[in-house]
Amino acid sequence: MKAGVRSCVLAVCFASLPIVAHAQWQAIETVKTYAVAGKSGAELYESIGGRGPEVGSKVRAIAYTGFKLTWTRKYEPQGDACVLVSAQPKLIITYTLPKPAEQLPVSTRKSWDTFIAGVHKHELVHGDMIKDMVKEIEAMSVGLTATDDPDCRKIRNDLTKRLSEISNKQRQRARDFDKTELSDGGNLQQLVLKLVREQ
Repeated sequence: MKAGVRSCVLAVCFASLPIVAHAQWQAIETVKTYAVAGKSGAELYESIGGRGPEVGSKVRAIAYTGFKLTWTRKYEPQGDACVLVSAQPKLIITYTLPKPAEQLPVSTRKSWDTFIAGVHKHELVHGDMIKDMVKEIEAMSVGLTATDDPDCRKIRNDLTKRLSEISNKQRQRARDFDKTELSDGGNLQQLVLKLVREQ
């Protein structure tokens, strides 16, 4: 099965409107690997097609960028309104990349190193997109106000609606990026061809 490169986004919760200065946060980024077999570039790529992480409708990917996002929020009733006064994210991004199970011949190792460096760079772009999304969520969250909401219930519905908008925008951005990278002459397509040809 031919492998593709996809990025996955998980559902997150968020809010709206920047008013208060935001606390500084840093994403936690980790790399994990899955083993691929073969001594040649073609064999390694074939193994990726059979062992790569499943994405979407059970399509095998070369690599995968996933994340877990949680929030610590403070809601504050102010008269008959509710204000989201703080929203602190905790973001963990995990990059899943292929790794040869055994030592490669020198010529194959050289093309593999070029290939995996390019794939990793591609996935880091997906990671940056996820971080951009979280920053947008944070900026829109702090200061969000719902009127006639002294129990801070209506504001949560507002957040859910805004979540869908930002999340969908991030997914589309990731899909567009992958489409360009995997198109004829695209960066990932070229990386795959050079690996298989061991250039």
